[in-house]
Amino acid sequence: MTDSPWSVAVVGPGGVGGLVGAVLTRAGHPVVYVARPRTAAALTAGGLHVASAQYGDFHVPATAVPRLAAPVDLCVVATKATALDAALDGVPAEALGAGLVLPLLNGVDHMAALRERFPAAQVLAGAIRVESTRTAPGRIAHASPFCVVEVAGDRTPRTRLDTLAAQLRAAGIDASVRDGEAAVLWDKLAFLAPLALLTTAYGATAGEVRERHRAELEAVVGEVVSAARASGATVDTQAVLGFFDRVPAGMRSSMQRDVEAGRMPEVDAIGGAVLRAAAGHGVDAPATGRLLESCRQKADQVAAT
Repeated sequence: MTDSPWSVAVVGPGGVGGLVGAVLTRAGHPVVYVARPRTAAALTAGGLHVASAQYGDFHVPATAVPRLAAPVDLCVVATKATALDAALDGVPAEALGAGLVLPLLNGVDHMAALRERFPAAQVLAGAIRVESTRTAPGRIAHASPFCVVEVAGDRTPRTRLDTLAAQLRAAGIDASVRDGEAAVLWDKLAFLAPLALLTTAYGATAGEVRERHRAELEAVVGEVVSAARASGATVDTQAVLGFFDRVPAGMRSSMQRDVEAGRMPEVDAIGGAVLRAAAGHGVDAPATGRLLESCRQKADQVAAT
């Protein structure tokens, strides 16, 4: 049933969390944002303004706090992986109650971190496909004409997953339930890792990677797919390459944009996760390792400035 509103907490009201929270608010769900004090004050005072290719332009009021104080039905975690531990300090397990935890992060390692803090059956695997950016506190630019969420929970009753997906769909988010957590996490990472590592290492667009670094692209995709399959996902190398070939030539990765803007990139959460999985399953990944080292050097340069 989707006729009863869910209480929702959004941890990390950036491009993804701000958009999801605003769409749920507009659909009638009470949403509280967990954010740093300055951001929390700005959201509470001014609400959220969304400029969206899919949902139109709209404004909703917002309530934001530095620390969650009351149970919710759903906690959406949408921080960068680099900020996850600090952000979760604002969500005590006793305050969350029996609510579901839906992380919309890059990589795979956050699952273990979340299950150290919250009951395993409440923590879902989630992935979002969207182009959405926070241009200022409380201001979200949603450029893509889609917002697609996939969820799975190997330890969660299917009825809870189906109800969650129905709530998201009723609010206007294209949501579906997958049969396994590995599929949700690795289907995204199998494309994201090669894109992020190659565009960041070479300071290149996706089109430039396709044209100038084709052999390396194919090698990295093959290594990531091997790690994914060893981890339980059924990812296909040609499908990943085909998707890479169809993305706009001017596409840049978020890791690349973070480096160029002087922000700490998610090098370890994306590239490091692939190498750890590969090593754990005895998969050789030399091309991925070389690119990861290059990206880590760029991250070190950001940290030093």
